[in-house]
Amino acid sequence: MRNRWCQEEEGIAREAEKADNSFSRNTKINRQMKRSDGSFNRQLSLETGFSVLRSESKAKDGRKVNLPRSGRSFGGFDSVTRVGMEGRRGDFSIFKTKSSNLSKQNSLLPTRKEIDMESQRTNDGYGGVDESANESVPAGRYFAALRGPELDQVKDYEDILLPKDEKWPFLLRFPIGCFGICLGLSSQVVLWHALATSPATKFLNISPFINLALWLLAVSVMSCVSFTYIFKCIFYFEAVKREFFHPVRVNFFFAPWVVCMFLVLGVPPALAPGKLHPAICIFMAPYFLLELKIYGQWLSGGKRRLCKVANPSSHLSVVGNFVGAILAAKVGWDEAAKFLWAVGFAHYLVVFVTLYQRLPTSEALPKELHPVYSMFIAAPSAASIAWETIYGGFDGLSRTCYFIALFLYVSLVVRINFFTGFRFSVAWWSYTFPMTTFSVATIKYAEQVPSVPSKGLAVTLSLLSSAMVSVLFVSTLLHAFVWQTLFPNDLAIAITKTRLGKEKKPFKRAHDIKRWTKQALTKNNLVTKDIGGAKEED
Repeated sequence: MRNRWCQEEEGIAREAEKADNSFSRNTKINRQMKRSDGSFNRQLSLETGFSVLRSESKAKDGRKVNLPRSGRSFGGFDSVTRVGMEGRRGDFSIFKTKSSNLSKQNSLLPTRKEIDMESQRTNDGYGGVDESANESVPAGRYFAALRGPELDQVKDYEDILLPKDEKWPFLLRFPIGCFGICLGLSSQVVLWHALATSPATKFLNISPFINLALWLLAVSVMSCVSFTYIFKCIFYFEAVKREFFHPVRVNFFFAPWVVCMFLVLGVPPALAPGKLHPAICIFMAPYFLLELKIYGQWLSGGKRRLCKVANPSSHLSVVGNFVGAILAAKVGWDEAAKFLWAVGFAHYLVVFVTLYQRLPTSEALPKELHPVYSMFIAAPSAASIAWETIYGGFDGLSRTCYFIALFLYVSLVVRINFFTGFRFSVAWWSYTFPMTTFSVATIKYAEQVPSVPSKGLAVTLSLLSSAMVSVLFVSTLLHAFVWQTLFPNDLAIAITKTRLGKEKKPFKRAHDIKRWTKQALTKNNLVTKDIGGAKEED
C-alpha cells in the first residue's frame, strides 16, 4: 500500500515537472516572437521611415510619392550631422534663401523641431556638430577662425560647412567687398572733378571730359556690382546674413551709399549744370538707419561692442557721415550737414582711440590686416573737406583734421613693408579710396594756402592715387576675365559656429624637456644657495 502511494506521488511530480517545462518553453517562444516582432517593427521604421506616409499618400490621391531615404534614424549619418567634408560635399542649399515653396515641398518631411531633437541626440551620442547656416556666428569666432587682409582665409586647423575642393556657385563667391572697387572709382570721379574746377590746379588745364568718362565708368561698374549682389540677396540670403555678421565685411554694407553720394558730388557739369536738388540726400537715409544699428551694438556693450570688433574697416561706418555732410551742404541744408559732421566726428574719435589703445578685451588683429590700415586716412580727410564745405573756409579745425590725415599718411608710407607680400585680391582697393580722399583734401588746402609746395603736393598725391587706381583696375580685369582667379571660394562665410577641434600645439621633444628641467633645477639651486648664504651671514 505504501509502495503504491509512493509511485503515485512520483507520477504526479513527473507530470508537474513536464507541465513546468512546457510552460517555460512556451514562455521562451512567446518572448522570442515578441522580440522578433519588435525588431521587425524597428527595422521597418529604421529602413524607410516613410512607409506609412507613402501608403497614406497613395491611399488618398492614388499617386505614388517617392521620398528620399533618410539616415537620421541611424544616429548621425545624415549630411547635416555628419562630421567631415564627405557629409557636406556640394550641399550649397544651406545658404539659399528660405522660400515658402520650399517649405511646401518639404511638408511631408520631418519638422525642424524633430530634426533639431534628433541632431541633439546624435551630438550627445556621437560627438557630431549640428551647424545651421542661418545662425549668427559670434564676432570673436571670425577672428579665431580666419586670417588675411579682410579675414577671408580659414586657418589650417579649422573646418568649414562647404567643400574646399569644389568650385562654388558664382553668387556664393561674390563678396560684399566688391563695393570697394566702386569706392575707388567713384572717389576718382570726385578727384578729377576737383582737378578740373579748382583754382589751385587751373594751370594744369584738365579737360572736363576725363571727369565725364570716369563718371560713366563708375556708374557702369556700380550697376554691375549692385545687380549682382541683389541677385545674391535673392538666391543666397543666408550667405548675405553671414557677411553681415562678419566684423570686417559688415562695414562694407555702408559702401554702396557712400558710392552713390560720391557719384552725385562728382557729377559732370555737362550733366548737371545747375544746383543739386535736395532730393538726392535720400542716399543718406539708408546709411543713417544702418549706422543706428551698428552704433547701437557698439554702445550696448554686448558681444559686438566696439572694443571687440574694431578694425580699420570700421572707418567706413564713419566716413559716410562726412560725405553726407558735404552733400547736405551742397544742397543748402546747413543744419543737417552740421548734425552729420558732429555724429561722424564723435564716432571717429571713438574708433580712432579704440584702434590705438588695443584693449586687452579686444580681439587680436592678425598681421595680415595691415593693408587696410590706409582706412585711417579717409575719415580725417573727409572731415576736413566737410568742414570747409559747411563753413566756407579751410579754417583751424579743418586744417587740424587735414594735418592729422597728413601725419597718418606719412606714418603709413614709411612702413611700406606692411603692404607687401600679399596675393592680389579685392581688398587691395582699400588703398585707393583713402588716398584719393586725402588728395582732394590737399587740393582744398592748396586753395587756401596757394604756394608751390602745396600745389606740388596736391598734384603729386593726385597722380599717385590715379596711378594706383589704374594699376588695380587693369589687375582686376586680368584676374577676373583672363586668369579667372578674382573670385575664389568665399571660405569666410562657411566657418562653423563652434570650433570642432583644438589647435594642435607643437610637440615638445624629449631633449627640450630635459633642457627645460635642467634650467629649472639650476635656477632653484641658485635660489637655495642665496637663501642659505643669507642665513649664514645672519
